[in-house]
Amino acid sequence: MQDSREILSDICDQISLPLDGLDDLTLTGQDPVLPSSFRIGTIAQTAIALSALAAGEVWHQRREKRGEKRGGKRQRISVDMRHAATEFRSDRYLRINDGPPPELWDKIAGTYQTGDGRWVRLHTNFPHHRDGIMALLGVPHDRDAVAAALQQWTGLDFEDAVNANGIVGSMMRSPEEWNLHPQAKALDQQPLIGVERIGDAPARALTAGARPLSGVKVLDLTRIIAGPVCGRTLAAHGADVMRVTASHLPFVAALVTDAGRGKLSTYLDLDTDEGRDGLRKLISEADVFVQGYRPGGLAKWGFSPDEVAAIRPGIVYVSLSAYGHEGPWAMRRGYDSLVQTASGINHAEAAAANEEGPKPLPCQALDHASGFFMAAAAMAALARRAREGGSWHIRVALARTGRWAQSLGQIEGGFDVADPDLDDIGDLMEEYSSGFGKLQAVRHTAQMSETPPRWERPSMPLGSHPPIWPTS
Repeated sequence: MQDSREILSDICDQISLPLDGLDDLTLTGQDPVLPSSFRIGTIAQTAIALSALAAGEVWHQRREKRGEKRGGKRQRISVDMRHAATEFRSDRYLRINDGPPPELWDKIAGTYQTGDGRWVRLHTNFPHHRDGIMALLGVPHDRDAVAAALQQWTGLDFEDAVNANGIVGSMMRSPEEWNLHPQAKALDQQPLIGVERIGDAPARALTAGARPLSGVKVLDLTRIIAGPVCGRTLAAHGADVMRVTASHLPFVAALVTDAGRGKLSTYLDLDTDEGRDGLRKLISEADVFVQGYRPGGLAKWGFSPDEVAAIRPGIVYVSLSAYGHEGPWAMRRGYDSLVQTASGINHAEAAAANEEGPKPLPCQALDHASGFFMAAAAMAALARRAREGGSWHIRVALARTGRWAQSLGQIEGGFDVADPDLDDIGDLMEEYSSGFGKLQAVRHTAQMSETPPRWERPSMPLGSHPPIWPTS
């Protein structure tokens, strides 16, 4: 099995991130750190270290801007595996005013068996997804009623019907079944992190700044975990990150609070002329545009990658999808838990634990890894823009991250470690004041000798700020 450093070297090559920083990187810990047959610690350490290396590269370029000799001393970076795995489930440990955060899951979300003995997973945290499932099954908001109704379905018919109705759910497959699936084969033709030049623009070096991303403006049009983790990571390295949503769009309260650290948050309704004009104005000054709509979803409002690059030449446009941008499932909605189920991960985890039915990973590993990959690739593209110019499109997909996680292999004795509770990880927590009250949350894992990551802005309720970039 490859270790984290070898894996990092391969991914750095994919995103054109120089390998120089690897000489000053310290990686500590070994799997298992969470109860799982998968290499959760390695996955978390690799993804977070990649983002720190990218931040270090941007900072190194800014030192050169101040006239320091190229190839000079770089930051020392260290990433501990236990801490990284803990950050991968930061929402679990979040405390608001000394109490737990709001409940994350809707009461009918989860796994059920269908009439043909297959297992399916429902994701009903958003009201329209919940109501769509209830309408499809003809049942009230009740687990027993859902379970009884699903006995009248086959697993595959239910999965197809869910997708046809624009809601979300997936059927559990074995790894072997997923390997034969056309979407898995399409994913294997796509890179782990896609990087494409989509337009010409002059080289634009970042001006000298104290932190890696000082003065960098990031628009965050994402929800749930992966995209918000990307924005939170960029904010930790000094970027001005503005979360953009609309007052009528659903959200998960605990995730807004945890992933909102370091961000501004504004409302813009893209169904209105005023909202679209407001977003165009923000784009005209932005460096990075992060979005989590299905492939092509923003084109209806005029914000496809090419259109955003026309508004702001030199933009780094970051796209997140569930199942990738090509293949029969490219337009399918999905979330980490659903991708784990569909792609054989839950099946493999259950088999390793000698359990029946889907067994989830001990964290939303696909979400978190994808978020750090997005942030790393965005920073690598900023460094590349400084060297050669251009507008850039980054693509990351949860299911492609899942293929990568599976490729790292499974380990013996993965379930022999205890599942850490809040008392076990108290040394990794820090306290903040926020728009929600006192927060206790997992601090950022990566340690950097010259620019320690930190969040300068408090987590705030959605829509707390006007759609205007802050002045220097």
